[in-house]
Amino acid sequence: MENAHNNTSSAGMGSKEFTLLVATLMSITAISIDALLPALGIIGNELGAVTENQPQLLISMLFLGLALGQLICGPLSDSSGRRPILFGGFAMYLVGTVVCYQADSLEVLMLGRFIQGLGVAGPYISAISLVRDLYHGDKMARIMSLVMMIFVLVPAIAPTLGQAILLVSDWRGIFEMYLVYAAILIVWIGLRLKETLPKAHRIPFSKKGFVEGFKEVITNKATASYTVCMGLMFGSFMGYLNSSQQIFQVQFKTGELFALYFGLLALVLGFSSLVNSRIVEKFGAKYIAFRATCLVVVASMLFFALHSFVSISLWMFLIYAAVLFFCFGLLFGNLNSLAMEPMGHVAGIASAVIGSVSSIMAMGIGTIIGQMYNNTLMPISGGFSILGLLAVFLLFRVEDGHAQVTEA
Repeated sequence: MENAHNNTSSAGMGSKEFTLLVATLMSITAISIDALLPALGIIGNELGAVTENQPQLLISMLFLGLALGQLICGPLSDSSGRRPILFGGFAMYLVGTVVCYQADSLEVLMLGRFIQGLGVAGPYISAISLVRDLYHGDKMARIMSLVMMIFVLVPAIAPTLGQAILLVSDWRGIFEMYLVYAAILIVWIGLRLKETLPKAHRIPFSKKGFVEGFKEVITNKATASYTVCMGLMFGSFMGYLNSSQQIFQVQFKTGELFALYFGLLALVLGFSSLVNSRIVEKFGAKYIAFRATCLVVVASMLFFALHSFVSISLWMFLIYAAVLFFCFGLLFGNLNSLAMEPMGHVAGIASAVIGSVSSIMAMGIGTIIGQMYNNTLMPISGGFSILGLLAVFLLFRVEDGHAQVTEA
């Protein structure tokens, strides 16, 4: 860990605090989504949702803002440094949160969520770039796995936090909590985090520079392939996320226990991320990601077929979901690290393009799967099966993929 300490000392803190800060910065996206999940049905009823699936769009709008915001924050992060983008992103997030808090219609609330999404792009981009500034290769994958492990604790507790707020307040209380959370992070960054991108390494912002960086990302076969894989798998995951409140509270009638089940599954993902952090340097990120994707496909095909023979019960779904979440813990950090690995010299723009493309894909895919929800799990398991197969094909086709994937 001496290496890690030397790296993170340039950020003004030790490796443990740095990992915790990066995870917390990334977690503002997760808490902005997951704490609101228990309130989606209530919001839909109060603000006059047209269909039961319409409140799901409150999740999609945040992702749309995140996807577009990354294209702005990435180049600015490379040209002006990480700290200014962090502060600017949080300022935008606070504006969006206030709009949400004061919303009197579903449309205004969606606008506020979009602005929130634009805001969280700053912390999200900066968090990944902070790690890329200080690490590379499988060491970066290991740090990202540790970040993901901590990051996953947020969705494990966020729905319970949202549910608890609903016991003492209305859904607007959740947005008050968002304001406090953002304020704490602003103070932490202001007091503890030093700039990790020296002026000598900054890339002046220009239209030409952005276009060239964008072109470099999308024409790099490995980066482009891993980015599309992220979009496919994250989109499938978003289909589940959008439908999760209805799956647990409507289909399986779990009531307030929704937060417990959702949190337990998130802990599975956290455990998997911990496992990945221990094995990624031994086996390699590509080896692990390929096999995890294959397992998602096999499990999803079996679960989809199961619908033809039996009536799906809660315990069956939980077993299937636990397998998926374990695989996600092996996927997300590794795919992101693999996509970023060739892009160290344009980390900010690369982060922006990779994040934006994969998020736009995920938002579109997740919204379609979510809106197809019909009180069964067939749209979700079918989505994982089909999109997972496409991801397997892409992973296999990455340059030298066959040799690396089959190498034990």
